[in-house]
Amino acid sequence: MVTVSKFIDVSEGLKENQFSVGTRDQISSISELDPTYKQLMDKPIACVMAVMGGDGRPNLTPMWFDYEGDQVLINVAEHRKKTGWIRDTPHVTILLMNPENMYHWMSIKVTVNREIHEDDETDGAWVTEQLNRIWQKYIGEGDEYGLRDPGGTERRVLFECTVDKIATFGVPG
Repeated sequence: MVTVSKFIDVSEGLKENQFSVGTRDQISSISELDPTYKQLMDKPIACVMAVMGGDGRPNLTPMWFDYEGDQVLINVAEHRKKTGWIRDTPHVTILLMNPENMYHWMSIKVTVNREIHEDDETDGAWVTEQLNRIWQKYIGEGDEYGLRDPGGTERRVLFECTVDKIATFGVPG
C-alpha cells in the first residue's frame, strides 16, 4: 500500500489550513492515482530528483521521469557521482511540477529495489530499451538515445524503485 497525502491547495480560493495535508489515502497501485496527478507522470515533464550527496546534503538533479507498472525507473550513467550516491542511500525523492502551474505538483518517495547494468547478459537490453523509450517520450526524434558520450565508453544503470509515499498538490489550471 502507498500513502497519498493530498495537500489543501488554493486553486479554488483561500482556505483554512491551506498548504497542510487535507487527507491521507491508501492506494495499492499507482494506476489508482487520481488522473489530475497521474498526468504529471505521463507527460514529458522534467522532474527534480533528490538523492543524498557525499557531504550529507541533498543533491538535486533535473531528469527525465519514467515508470512502468508500479516501478519508478531511474536511468543514469554509471560514471556519475549521483549513481554512487543512489547506491549509498537508496532512498530517492522525485518532484514532478506542472510547467504551466507551479501550484500543481506531485512528490514521490521511492526506494531502490533492483539495479540493472546495461552490460548485464540477462537484463541489460532492458536498460537500453528503457533509455530509448524515454528519449522518444522527451525528444521524439530518432529511435535511440542521442546524448551518449561520443567517446563510446558511457554505460548506463537502471534503478527500479518501489513507491513508498506520494504527496499531491493543486490542479492543472
